[in-house]
Amino acid sequence: MKDLMKSLELSLAASPVSVQVQLPDGKRLGAVDPEVRLGFKDRLSMVALAMGEIGNVGAAIVEGRVAIEGSMRHLMTVATSLLKFDPTSETGGWWHRVVQRTRSMAAHTVLHDARNIQFHYDLSDDFYALWLDPRRVYSCAYYRTQDLSLAMAQEAKLDHICRKLHLQRGERFLDIGAGWGGLLLWAAEHYGVDATGITLSKNQFAHVQRLIEERGLAGRVRMKLVDYRELKTDELFDKIASVGMFEHVGRAQMVRYFQTVHGLLRPGGLLMNHGITAGGVDNSQLGAGMGDFIERYIFPGGELLHVSTVQRDMALGGLEMVDTENLRPHYAKTLWAWSDALEARLDEATAILNRQYGEDKGGKALRAYRLYLAGSAIGFERGWIALHQMLATRPSGDLQTGTMTGAQSVYPFTRDYMYAPREAAADTPSEKPSPTPLSATP
Repeated sequence: MKDLMKSLELSLAASPVSVQVQLPDGKRLGAVDPEVRLGFKDRLSMVALAMGEIGNVGAAIVEGRVAIEGSMRHLMTVATSLLKFDPTSETGGWWHRVVQRTRSMAAHTVLHDARNIQFHYDLSDDFYALWLDPRRVYSCAYYRTQDLSLAMAQEAKLDHICRKLHLQRGERFLDIGAGWGGLLLWAAEHYGVDATGITLSKNQFAHVQRLIEERGLAGRVRMKLVDYRELKTDELFDKIASVGMFEHVGRAQMVRYFQTVHGLLRPGGLLMNHGITAGGVDNSQLGAGMGDFIERYIFPGGELLHVSTVQRDMALGGLEMVDTENLRPHYAKTLWAWSDALEARLDEATAILNRQYGEDKGGKALRAYRLYLAGSAIGFERGWIALHQMLATRPSGDLQTGTMTGAQSVYPFTRDYMYAPREAAADTPSEKPSPTPLSATP
């Protein structure tokens, strides 16, 4: 224990942010006037800190065994300075991968996935509204220019996806995992599509249903509370988007997921698969206890794959990747915007969660989300995790389909259309177009 404490003292001294640690016996280590204070109530949590098990320290913070003072940005700087190894380097060998795949197969049933989604997304609409943008877009924003506000960057992202999908008036559009309806409504109001969204979140379903009625979109936009595996349709969709959803599918179900999307998409149609990917090629989750923290407190059942694995599974599902874009630093900036917004309204967040869950459970949820948002921002900055937009087609088999021989889809095999000026497609959009210049090249 003495050696561990000596090692910890050296690590604290080397931290780029001044930090003080209070031991369970009241003794203090580190800076006298620190930017970050950590107060430990048990020795086990102290050992986790000294060992660089950052996720386990996070769990101790959530459970109230470690008190924290200081900004989330400073706290994350301290946390990363205490890591002993690259958290993407833990692979566990072939047997570990077999066990992980077996668990994945068992975990991702329709019933389990519904429970997992509701655990996270049905936490509290009022809580999410505190720190998300007004449209409640809960995925990576697109900072076409660095001075954009979060709201403007989210609108830029919605439009970026619609442009990549080459949405046209009257097309049948499916949004898998439609969230609070940001993309679904943007596509309907700005591109004139016939839009269907699906979700497993009861709160999100009810919220979007209200928006559809309020905006007079009934008949042209619909939301369904259904698993993607159980969606029935009489007519295939021209374009499909899946934004921030396939992280919940599971490694063992990924090929089946893409096969299901293939079966819903008309030949020659386009899929936009936007989601978080692993930074490491072989790791099944982040090391240093961080993956376990996310599984326990934030996203039970969530699994991340490296983009190369995703593209392999996409191909096995019968889809052809035609364009891939990495937005990793955009997500870091998005998460810091969310984190800063939550930190600025902690009193309101506390009141909302305590009112809904009581002080004990509400306090744990708030502490978990504070760590999750800031920790994820660091993860994207460091490249431990990434965000990829993968545009794919379902080849039609007709070599004469498309803009050039062999295209077999509506994809023109150039990127010009993604950034060219366009006319608004909707007849009477109820919202103003994005304030960002649509012709600007990022």
